[in-house]
Amino acid sequence: MRKDLGGVNVPALRSHNTALVLDLLRGAGEGGISRLELAERTGLTPQAVSKITARLRADGLAAEAGHRASTGGKPRTVLRLVPSAAHAVGVHLDRDELTVLLTDLAGTTVALRRRPTDLGAGAGPVLDAVTEEVRALLGEPDGDGGGGAGARTVLGSGGSGGSGGPGGPDDPGTAVLGAGGSGTAVLGVGGSGTAVLGVGVAMPGPLDHRAGVPGRVTGFPEWAGHPVRDELARRLGLPVVLDKDTNAAALGLALRPGAPGSFAYVHLGTGLGAGLILGGAPLRGDRTGAGELGHQTVQLDGPPCGCGGRGCLEALCLAAVARGERAGAARILGVGAANLVRLLDIDQVLLGGRAVLAAPEVFADGVRDVLTGLGLTTPVGVVAERDAVAEGAAWLTLAPVFGAETGRLHGLYGGEPTERR
Repeated sequence: MRKDLGGVNVPALRSHNTALVLDLLRGAGEGGISRLELAERTGLTPQAVSKITARLRADGLAAEAGHRASTGGKPRTVLRLVPSAAHAVGVHLDRDELTVLLTDLAGTTVALRRRPTDLGAGAGPVLDAVTEEVRALLGEPDGDGGGGAGARTVLGSGGSGGSGGPGGPDDPGTAVLGAGGSGTAVLGVGGSGTAVLGVGVAMPGPLDHRAGVPGRVTGFPEWAGHPVRDELARRLGLPVVLDKDTNAAALGLALRPGAPGSFAYVHLGTGLGAGLILGGAPLRGDRTGAGELGHQTVQLDGPPCGCGGRGCLEALCLAAVARGERAGAARILGVGAANLVRLLDIDQVLLGGRAVLAAPEVFADGVRDVLTGLGLTTPVGVVAERDAVAEGAAWLTLAPVFGAETGRLHGLYGGEPTERR
């Protein structure tokens, strides 16, 4: 895989002032925003905004979106983000399934592949599968080009249909690598070269986000300490970021327009955990282990849990789901949600994950009833997207482009510019 970013100036993308402008362009959508509005909302001078937008247009990251009437003088030129200028890969490595998707710069999914997997097979075979699927998604010629057994392209950048098989050159979900410089990765979608900024990988915790290594994943202790991030970066030749599945999903949700400033994303699938957003920033903790909601003890003499404890929320919830007692599982989940609300005073509880999406109203009503019974009025919602974790994983790579690495995931427009000239 070649690593060239197709003319995109990555250091420029990382500039704080550029990030402020890019985030406003992202928020403006297809309608665009004028340079004057950019200057007003960033606090930068019009001259600084003109320099930044000129660079962004030269790099293909911004384009004219028309003109807008002004109060005096000639109409203002309106600029918009060019989503197709760059892409990111999001990987959701679940206990029994692997999902790999490609998003554009705006976070819209343009291609997606899915296959069964078994986390218990060990890091070597599982990372082989991740590597195969990412390469197949990007259309890289190495390997068999079609991914592993059971893999299928679910969504393609060219829409439904296509004359080729999954992973082949005519597959609608296949991006084709184009030419670039020495040692570079250039992604071409629809025949035009564009940048792959990196790969975000989300998997069950606990894990060390900074070091890029998992901890003792419940039921799969053999993963502890394996250098997942660094090994995948070496294999793929792209930057890789590793985070917990719940943190990735929460990040993607926090970057949506109108997202609350503080919320908990509670994910019940093959396990149970929470991604926490407080004050517009992810709460990972000093050792990046925050959000292990599933291993709160809620029954002292309860059944044993794979983590070594007893009566854990995860063990009780999953047991109820396995018995077909979804309403009971929802009430148990409500106890955990109530603990989060009381402890963190969050604005909203969002539910997601495979088990929740199998009966979203049952879980939302059950959690809401528990909160209401305790006098808690925090709204409860359901994240309907099946692939919220994989989409959030892509945002692990995209977010720094829009300045989110500083901690504020939205409301970036009020950020203090580093340069006003």
